[in-house]
Amino acid sequence: MGAWAILAFCIVAEVSATSLLTRSEGFARPVYGLLALVILGGCFWALSQVLTRIPMGVAYAIWSGAGIALICVAGWLFFRQPLTTMQVLCIGLVVVGAIGLSLST
Repeated sequence: MGAWAILAFCIVAEVSATSLLTRSEGFARPVYGLLALVILGGCFWALSQVLTRIPMGVAYAIWSGAGIALICVAGWLFFRQPLTTMQVLCIGLVVVGAIGLSLST
């Protein structure tokens, strides 16, 4: 599997883990929290493999930017968290930046 595919998988897994942390309700429901920690551990291991093939700054910027955008969308879709027009525009800027970084590498 290519480094970019692994990075994409890591981003989706990290967003899933963050959503599970929300479901854990501050570890009041520990199964969700523990599952999130396991997933995050796997993400960091996989990210360490990605960093052998993609420059650290680029990989981390894409990881965090895409993660921010996806977790905002997940919060809106699954947790009914509101998004203002300004927030959507700013998320769009983050996505454009992440795309620009990936195209420049």
